[in-house]
Amino acid sequence: MNKPVNCRFFYGDYFRGKNKEECRLLAANPTNQIAWKRSHCDSCPVPEILISSNSRELALEATIVRKFLRSQVEVTFAVCTRHMMELSDPRYCPECAAEQNRSAGEDA
Repeated sequence: MNKPVNCRFFYGDYFRGKNKEECRLLAANPTNQIAWKRSHCDSCPVPEILISSNSRELALEATIVRKFLRSQVEVTFAVCTRHMMELSDPRYCPECAAEQNRSAGEDA
Protein backbone atom coordinates (compact mmCIF):
# COMPACT_ATOMS: atom_id res chain seq x y z
CA MET A 1 0.00 0.00 0.00
CA ASN A 2 1.19 3.51 -0.80
CA LYS A 3 2.23 5.98 1.85
CA PRO A 4 -0.20 8.86 2.38
CA VAL A 5 0.68 11.99 0.43
CA ASN A 6 1.08 15.22 2.36
CA CYS A 7 1.32 17.67 -0.53
CA ARG A 8 -0.98 20.52 -1.52
CA PHE A 9 -0.66 19.59 -5.20
CA PHE A 10 -1.85 15.97 -4.81
CA TYR A 11 -5.51 15.40 -5.63
CA GLY A 12 -7.41 12.21 -4.91
CA ASP A 13 -11.10 11.63 -5.64
CA TYR A 14 -12.42 8.45 -4.03
CA PHE A 15 -16.11 9.39 -3.83
CA ARG A 16 -18.51 6.54 -4.68
CA GLY A 17 -15.86 4.16 -5.87
CA LYS A 18 -13.88 6.60 -7.98
CA ASN A 19 -10.17 6.13 -7.81
CA LYS A 20 -8.85 9.27 -9.50
CA GLU A 21 -5.48 10.58 -8.38
CA GLU A 22 -3.33 13.29 -9.95
CA CYS A 23 -0.53 15.72 -9.27
CA ARG A 24 -1.85 19.15 -10.13
CA LEU A 25 1.63 20.67 -10.17
CA LEU A 26 2.74 18.33 -12.95
CA ALA A 27 -0.62 18.53 -14.73
CA ALA A 28 -0.20 22.32 -15.01
CA ASN A 29 3.10 21.95 -16.89
CA PRO A 30 2.40 21.44 -20.62
CA THR A 31 6.04 20.57 -21.38
CA ASN A 32 6.00 17.50 -19.14
CA GLN A 33 6.49 14.50 -21.47
CA ILE A 34 6.37 11.60 -18.98
CA ALA A 35 3.03 10.56 -17.49
CA TRP A 36 2.60 10.93 -13.74
CA LYS A 37 2.29 7.80 -11.58
CA ARG A 38 1.49 7.57 -7.88
CA SER A 39 5.00 6.21 -7.21
CA HIS A 40 6.50 9.58 -8.20
CA CYS A 41 5.08 11.07 -4.98
CA ASP A 42 7.25 8.80 -2.83
CA SER A 43 10.48 10.52 -3.91
CA CYS A 44 9.11 13.96 -4.80
CA PRO A 45 11.08 16.93 -3.36
CA VAL A 46 8.14 19.37 -3.47
CA PRO A 47 6.60 18.71 0.01
CA GLU A 48 10.01 19.14 1.67
CA ILE A 49 10.64 22.36 -0.30
CA LEU A 50 7.28 23.78 0.78
CA ILE A 51 8.02 23.02 4.43
CA SER A 52 11.66 24.17 4.54
CA SER A 53 11.39 27.29 2.37
CA ASN A 54 11.56 30.67 4.09
CA SER A 55 9.05 32.02 1.53
CA ARG A 56 5.43 31.24 2.36
CA GLU A 57 4.23 32.51 -1.03
CA LEU A 58 6.09 30.18 -3.36
CA ALA A 59 5.11 29.29 -6.93
CA LEU A 60 6.73 26.18 -8.37
CA GLU A 61 6.98 24.44 -11.71
CA ALA A 62 8.12 20.85 -11.96
CA THR A 63 8.64 18.15 -14.52
CA ILE A 64 9.39 14.44 -14.51
CA VAL A 65 12.89 13.56 -15.70
CA ARG A 66 14.40 10.17 -16.33
CA LYS A 67 17.62 9.51 -14.38
CA PHE A 68 19.44 6.21 -14.12
CA LEU A 69 16.62 3.96 -15.36
CA ARG A 70 14.01 5.60 -13.14
CA SER A 71 11.98 8.73 -13.42
CA GLN A 72 11.64 11.33 -10.69
CA VAL A 73 10.13 14.76 -10.14
CA GLU A 74 12.45 17.74 -10.49
CA VAL A 75 11.61 21.37 -9.71
CA THR A 76 12.50 23.44 -12.77
CA PHE A 77 11.29 26.91 -11.79
CA ALA A 78 10.56 28.69 -8.50
CA VAL A 79 9.25 32.20 -7.85
CA CYS A 80 8.56 34.10 -4.64
CA THR A 81 5.23 35.69 -5.54
CA ARG A 82 5.46 38.17 -2.68
CA HIS A 83 8.54 39.82 -4.17
CA MET A 84 8.14 38.62 -7.79
CA MET A 85 11.65 37.20 -7.73
CA GLU A 86 12.89 34.08 -9.50
CA LEU A 87 14.74 31.85 -7.05
CA SER A 88 17.76 29.74 -7.93
CA ASP A 89 17.19 27.76 -4.70
CA PRO A 90 13.48 27.35 -3.94
CA ARG A 91 14.25 26.92 -0.25
CA TYR A 92 15.67 30.45 0.15
CA CYS A 93 14.34 33.87 -0.83
CA PRO A 94 16.78 36.66 0.12
CA GLU A 95 14.03 39.30 0.33
CA CYS A 96 11.91 37.16 2.68
CA ALA A 97 15.02 36.48 4.79
CA ALA A 98 15.70 40.22 5.05
CA GLU A 99 12.08 40.86 6.11
CA GLN A 100 12.29 38.12 8.74
CA ASN A 101 15.56 39.59 10.09
CA ARG A 102 14.02 43.08 10.28
CA SER A 103 10.94 41.79 12.11
CA ALA A 104 13.13 39.76 14.49
CA GLY A 105 15.15 42.92 15.23
CA GLU A 106 11.97 44.87 16.05
CA ASP A 107 10.74 42.19 18.44
CA ALA A 108 13.96 42.17 20.47
